[in-house]
Amino acid sequence: MKPIIIIGSGMAGISVAREYRKLDSDTPIMIVTNDEGGFYAKPNLSNAFAQQKLAAQLKSQSASQLAEQLKLNVLQHTKLIAIDSERQSITTSIGSFEYHRLVLALGAEAIKLPIAGNAQDQILSINHLDDYAKFREQLGAVVDKNGKARIAILGAGLIGCEFADDLIGAGFEVHLIDPSPLPLAALLPEPISTQLQIALESQGVHMHLGTTAAHIDSINNRFQLQLQNGETIESDIVLSAIGLRPQTQIARQCAPQAIAVDRGIVVNRFGETSVKNIFALGDCAQYLLNHDGTSAVLPYIAPILTAARAIAKTLLGDPSEIEIQASPVIVKTPSCPIALIAPSVAERNSGNWSYELSPEQIHISRFHNSAGKLRGFAITPQDAKLRTALTKEIST
Repeated sequence: MKPIIIIGSGMAGISVAREYRKLDSDTPIMIVTNDEGGFYAKPNLSNAFAQQKLAAQLKSQSASQLAEQLKLNVLQHTKLIAIDSERQSITTSIGSFEYHRLVLALGAEAIKLPIAGNAQDQILSINHLDDYAKFREQLGAVVDKNGKARIAILGAGLIGCEFADDLIGAGFEVHLIDPSPLPLAALLPEPISTQLQIALESQGVHMHLGTTAAHIDSINNRFQLQLQNGETIESDIVLSAIGLRPQTQIARQCAPQAIAVDRGIVVNRFGETSVKNIFALGDCAQYLLNHDGTSAVLPYIAPILTAARAIAKTLLGDPSEIEIQASPVIVKTPSCPIALIAPSVAERNSGNWSYELSPEQIHISRFHNSAGKLRGFAITPQDAKLRTALTKEIST
């Protein structure tokens, strides 16, 4: 029997395997992964210092434990080279394998902007457990040498703010740089974003907003950052958190028919790509949100788990639609805990945010569309009861 082959051992790939094994204990499953494999929760990377955990401690299961528990075969340190959809086979760095169904859980790659200076190759990004281990190693070397460390973070989005709060809490000096006038400006309304800025600055984070790093040089084992606004910052480590780009190259190269790609790998309501028997989910996928064709890349946990459950059923011959429900994002910034559901890009220009401070001193922003329906919210400090009520209102 040809196996179901899953490309990628992150949360998306492992979740499909787990959901499938709940339904079928016999069909062979193969996971192909570039790295050592094993399971860890990627969102934990941005608050691992608060958890006082090293990279190895974030992994909850090894590849061998997963293989035993789920009765599957893990091909470690194996690169996917090509997909032949006609023969239903893949070519990897260790050989070729035929598949019954193929699931692409390729994830996303950190965006790297070209920045002038000689330090381009020394700028770190953390998108994987191995990246975090490298970051900890370099940070430890700086602390061992100097007794302290200064970190410059490029990007005050979700990941940048989470790392800033985590690292400042661990006693490091943190500089946060972003071209927007406020942190997390792409997701938050101004009042909540302002509260986040106040909270981070009160913890000691140096905010450099409305500007970018124009030039970064490595000089005597330190970095010198020249900002567009004329400021100069020196740091021991430069961490880039400017965003992620879905991994789509291998899908584009699928032969004899390329898999349709837009911002991510385009999938239908069942998670299937434009090529029969090939599915995709997770950070690499672009999901259909409505029957009108609206779609989006959703780099969050809830859509991964929803898609994994539906795809597992479809793989077994029970076609099940991926029904993406409104689900709040919890921003892991302890100095300013935030829960939010951002309105869709299409609705942002045809609705309005409102703001209030509740008697319980909760900052609440609501987004209503042109028809007056609640389509988004942001609250801080995040309150479970209020978060649940607002999420329910959006879903009805």
